[in-house]
Amino acid sequence: MPELKQERGIGELFGQLTQDMTLLVRQEIQLARSEMSEKLSRVGTNLLSVATGGLVAYMGGWALVAALILALNQLAGISPWVSALIVGIILGIAGYLMLKRGLSELKDLDLAPRRTVETVKEDVEAIKGDVQSAKERRS
Repeated sequence: MPELKQERGIGELFGQLTQDMTLLVRQEIQLARSEMSEKLSRVGTNLLSVATGGLVAYMGGWALVAALILALNQLAGISPWVSALIVGIILGIAGYLMLKRGLSELKDLDLAPRRTVETVKEDVEAIKGDVQSAKERRS
């Protein structure tokens, strides 16, 4: 029984390669979508946990402020409103100093990518030099 050789032409092979590549790209895109969807779901859950934790910590901070006011009231024997005023003034001054320092540092911050700009300039100069050298060699 003679063997049947099935030879495929280049056009047919190229067509099959194109179909296979298209299928592969579609599958990779679907995998990326699925993976990103899963990761975004986990990020959402984690962000909710962080926000809830931040809220609980914030409330804890206020409870500590209240405890400080009550302690000042009991230990110093001054009225509650004076204790609250003293704690409020101290926290206000501390907050103001933190804001002032942060704003000052932000004003001094140079956001321009200076090193990158310099290296790009150097690269452009090097390319210009290479082009000029090539022109001189041709002449």
